Amino acid sequence: MYELIARNRRMSWLLLAVSFAFLVLVAGAVSVYLQTGVVGVVIGVVVACAMTFSAYWSSDKVALAATRAQPASIEQFGQLHNIVEGLSIAAGIPKPRVYVVDDPAPNAFATGRDPDHAAIAVTTGLLRLMNRTELEGVIAHELSHVRNYDIRVSTIAVATAGAIAIIADIFWRMMWFGGARRRGNDNGGNPIALIGLIIVIVLAPVAATLIKAAVSRRREALADATAVELTRYPTGLRQALEKLATNTSVVQHTSHATAHLWIESPLERGRENQSSKLNSLFDTHPPLAERIAALRELEGIDAWDGSAPDTPGGLGVDLGGVTGAQGAGAGAAAARGPQGSPNQPPPGWYDDPAGQHGTLRFWDGSTWTDQVRPA
Repeated sequence: MYELIARNRRMSWLLLAVSFAFLVLVAGAVSVYLQTGVVGVVIGVVVACAMTFSAYWSSDKVALAATRAQPASIEQFGQLHNIVEGLSIAAGIPKPRVYVVDDPAPNAFATGRDPDHAAIAVTTGLLRLMNRTELEGVIAHELSHVRNYDIRVSTIAVATAGAIAIIADIFWRMMWFGGARRRGNDNGGNPIALIGLIIVIVLAPVAATLIKAAVSRRREALADATAVELTRYPTGLRQALEKLATNTSVVQHTSHATAHLWIESPLERGRENQSSKLNSLFDTHPPLAERIAALRELEGIDAWDGSAPDTPGGLGVDLGGVTGAQGAGAGAAAARGPQGSPNQPPPGWYDDPAGQHGTLRFWDGSTWTDQVRPA
């Protein structure tokens, strides 16, 4: 595992170096087109770096606003805060800010520029679907992104790719609006040089996007390995990924700009096996099946059969799915357990503490879940 971590780190930084080289190449191509010489290259690189730094500095605010994440109150999400705090201590990092995204699709992400300025967000769908052990695996994965500075690496990769795209767009606009005025210059008289510049400007953004995706995929594999190191229990994360793999709901408020942040791609749920080899190069996450296979190999168990694990879910908080008297009753009874017992009975189906006649609710051994069924 440690060899995997070291190899992924080396490859990620190599890919970032190549991405920055593409940035310099694009700036140089535009400078040649404008005939500004070395000064133009320097100005282009400085402007691109300024854009990258600005995106890096405000990355957490942009990501949280784009996903409509809201601060998670300790009163309502006490167990979530408890999990984040405990695993942060194990990871040796400050506790990040905790947010919740009101979305039925199960997912989570970490953002920020370093462990001192980090945030973790989980969807309400994730809190409903996962039990405590599985949620710990997911949170450990996200905290691994923080501890390994993946949030910084990913932010720089995305910002660099964005800067290349912006410079390329400026070039095309200049070609479109200023082409007639430049037909008499040296570049216009040298079609081979102009074709070479166009090739660079066309391929560089594509290459930068591929590099960004490759960096993200490698950081996901690294975070899985580090999460196991933190929890010492690969089963929790493995079961969480199996639940995610069999859930096809899509996060409502996301985009390609933030897709790389989530633990599982929020854009292409259920389509992993339908992607072509070419399209898979642009994926920001390795296939969930591969990640699950690696964790199962670590556990020494059989290959995954494609089904979700038969485990309870939910943290026993009112997330909107349990409303009115039912939610109030379940929340009030969570502290005392089934039949009012203070001794934490074993997991199982018990009479609904909300008083719903003929209804059973699942007790996971420590709290009530959102799973209900007829008696």
